[in-house]
Formats: sequence, C-alpha cells, structure tokens
Amino acid sequence: MHVEHLLQDESLGLRLLWADDPLLRQEISGVTATDLEDPARFVRRGEAVLSGLVWWSPEDGQGRAERFVAALKTAGAAVLLAGEETHGSVPDDLVEACARHGVPVAAVPVHIMFRAITDTVYLRQWGELSRHHALPETVRVRLSRLVAQDAGPDLILATALAHLGRSTAYVFTPAGRTVAATEGAVPVPAHEAVALMSEGPGVTVPVEADAVSPYGRWHLHLPGPDDAPPRMLHEIAAILGRCQESRARRRAAEHQVADELGALLAGADAGAGTAAVEGALRTCGLSAEGPYGVVVAGTGAGREGLAEGALAEAVAHATTGPVAVGRLPDGTAFAVVPAAATAPLKESWPLVAACEPSTPVHGGIGSPAVGPRDLTGALAEARYALGSARTTKPDTSALTDIASLTGLDTLLTGIPADVRTAYSRTVLGPLLDTRNASFAALLQTLETFLACDGSWARTAEAMHLHVNSVHYRIGRIEHFTGRDLSRLYDRLDLRAALLCRTDLPDPATRDRPARSSKARAR
Repeated sequence: MHVEHLLQDESLGLRLLWADDPLLRQEISGVTATDLEDPARFVRRGEAVLSGLVWWSPEDGQGRAERFVAALKTAGAAVLLAGEETHGSVPDDLVEACARHGVPVAAVPVHIMFRAITDTVYLRQWGELSRHHALPETVRVRLSRLVAQDAGPDLILATALAHLGRSTAYVFTPAGRTVAATEGAVPVPAHEAVALMSEGPGVTVPVEADAVSPYGRWHLHLPGPDDAPPRMLHEIAAILGRCQESRARRRAAEHQVADELGALLAGADAGAGTAAVEGALRTCGLSAEGPYGVVVAGTGAGREGLAEGALAEAVAHATTGPVAVGRLPDGTAFAVVPAAATAPLKESWPLVAACEPSTPVHGGIGSPAVGPRDLTGALAEARYALGSARTTKPDTSALTDIASLTGLDTLLTGIPADVRTAYSRTVLGPLLDTRNASFAALLQTLETFLACDGSWARTAEAMHLHVNSVHYRIGRIEHFTGRDLSRLYDRLDLRAALLCRTDLPDPATRDRPARSSKARAR
C-alpha cells in the first residue's frame, strides 16, 4: 500500500497538507501512533505515523515541530497523519517543518478515529495473504469473549499465541515495564526492554488505544522476528488495545476516587477528620494503618495532564500493590503508596522521564507517614520537595526527597522564587544594585567573608586586600543592611539572602568552602 492509496480512501477524509509527488508513491510498511516529541526509537522505516499533536504547544511551537519531524525523517517515516482534535487544525509550524525535511503530512479530521486508519492499512496490506497468516476464527472469537469479560493482558497474550506453540512474547510500556509475558518468558529488566523496543532484535508493534497516557501506552514485542506473521501480530495488538482501553476506563474511575482522597489531604474539606481519610484510603484499596509514602509530580505549565500519567507509570514500576494516584485540587498529580515503594520509585523516574525528553517531569517525596493522620504533613513536605526539584533542575527531570534537603542551600530551593527574591531584596537592599561598582565590591566581600567563616585574614588573602580594607568594607555592609556580622544569626540571615538572590543552582554542583577551614587562624 502506498501513501497515495491511503489518501485516496474517501472513508477516512484525510486532507493532504504537503507532499512531493514522488513521496506519495512510497510504500507503507505499517502504522504507529505516538505523542512523544522525539518518537524516533518507536518509528520503523516506511511506517505511517499517527499523532494527536499533544506534544505541540504555541510556546516554542517551531522548535518542537522541528524536533518531531527531524526524528520522523531520521527514522524513515513514510507519512505523518496529524490529528486536528487537540488544536483545531494542524499547526503551520508542523507543515513547514515537514516541507523542509521532505516528510508528507496530511490532516486527520476530528471525527476519524486513529484505529480506523490502522485497520485500513493492515487490511489492505495483508488482505491478500492466506488465512494462516491471520488469527484463526476460533481464537479470534475466544479473544473477543475474554476482552468482554475484562480479562487481563497476560491471559489475552497466552490465548492469542497458544496455537503457535512455544512463542515468546511481551507487552512493554515505553519505559520498559513488563505489563504481560507468555509463560516461561525470561524476565526482562526495564532498561533492557527499552533497548529491545528501539534497537531489537525482534519485532515491536505499537498497541493503539484511546485515552491512554503516552507514558503508559503498550507495545507488543516478540524476540523472534519470524515467530508470527505481521497480520497476526497486528490483530493481537488491536485486541490488546481494546483490553487497555477497558483498563484505562477502570483506572479513570480509580483516579476519581483518589482525587477525593487528595482533596481531603490538601485541606479542601476543612471539616474532614482522620476517619474520613481512613475511609478514603480503604476506598482506594490502601490499608488504613500505613506506613505510606506520598509523592507529587508536575510537568510544567500547559502540560499538567501528562504529570498524572507519568506518575502512574513510575509508581507501577515501583510496586504492584494497591496505590492511589490522582490530582490535588490545584491540578498537581499525587500518589499515596506503601512507604517501601519510594526507594524503587527513584530508580524508575529516569526511565519514565526519558519517554518524553522534551517535557521535564519533576517530583517530590515527603517523609514516610506512619498513619493516616500524618498524610497531610507528608503531602506538604512532598510539595515542598517538588518546588526544590523545579528550582534546582528547571529544564531536566528530577525527583527530590524531602530527606535530601539537609542544608540551608538545599532547604531554600523549596521556597517559591518570588518569596526568595523578596527576602533577598529586603535583607541585602542597595547591595543588589549591580550598576554601582561600590555596592558590587561590597557584595563580593560579603560572599567571600561568609565563605571564609568570618575570618578577616583569609578574606583579605582571598581578595588580595589589606585586612583594614576588609574591616572597612564589612562596616559598610553592616551599615547598609542593619546587620551585625559578629552575630551568628545575622550571618545566617545574610547567607540566606545571598542564596535567595537568584534562581539557585543545583546544590549537588555548587562549590562549598572546605569544612577543614575551621582549624585555620582567623
């Protein structure tokens, strides 16, 4: 099947936005659906790529479109089929990027489901093959019955492949979590599963399902590329898609219940007590006794909806037991999990974040909550840790544990930026006027003096000044700030103001004075 054959199918209503005639005669080898901004590792040569354009936003729209289309070109995609539902139309930035890179692009009308396009491609592509290349009718009927009965992916996978003998197959998420596997299949660590899907060996078929987070979308993987005919694999993937949609509906209901728990913990219901929290925990399937871990997550302005999916996938890596994943009243994603799950959660975070490298996923973990009455405090700590993660690594994904904020420099990272700025201006006053050379010199002297633990001699040595000059400058600093640098508390105030002066760098990489300096002469 060629690109032009797909565009000529009137039942789909695809509208060509750009293509050179020779490109329309490219053969389509398959279909993949993605809303990752960098989909290269999941796209195979010759595939038609379906995208709802969730990854695109008006901010940096040209840059996002450029990265997305460049990835399609590198992977050898035959055509981009862009959905109009998310933004009302296909952005011009995307069409222009496709023209620059030579990737045909067509618009998918709002009323057309992606599955209809997938079915059209595969029915046309393998329609002439003999019946033994498709699922036997008896197996197909049995699988449909299992889906109607809400059977899990393990049973569906085993039933679909039973007639082939000892075929090995897996269902992975983009972050490498194993959702299902055939009996006897060797367990695959998450990082190895990610490599298998992107580099092989074997064959990977995307499972298309509506209302599924890009972080949790399934992929059917067979280690042996010839273990099953292509048409059969895509039929199995389609059935798995129905299974995942059913599970997604159940998960949506569970998340609504978790939202109610989140409202209680966030204090939206001021009259709610411990008994109400215990009841909400039991409704979510969690023990009313604890201990618990509380985690919050965010993906930045304009992409808040992704945070819940990312957090749910990270939690699924960390534990298979009951959890509560939902949103707080302000839209922040949160999870209440068994306390023991927070350690493996830190290991899975980078894998989940790598599914969408252009969207930083920030998270925070609070102290373990012994019981229900401690959950509100643990949530407040988790939100503070989230603020720290956003401050220290605004452009990259990070998960911060409140237990890691053990110094003044790290503690301050959790304070909102506007509060830090206001405090710095109040305490340092005119010293922040960098246009004045005298004030700039005083500010540098203050930083050096505090870094040298208040040693006049070492400050003078570090700044190549006479000690008397240091005394004079410190006196001027005390005059302008109203602080006495011989007092420990005033030194702490000024040190905190310096740390709050601008967005704080990563505490792990900040230079600190050697502790051994205490032994040196002042």
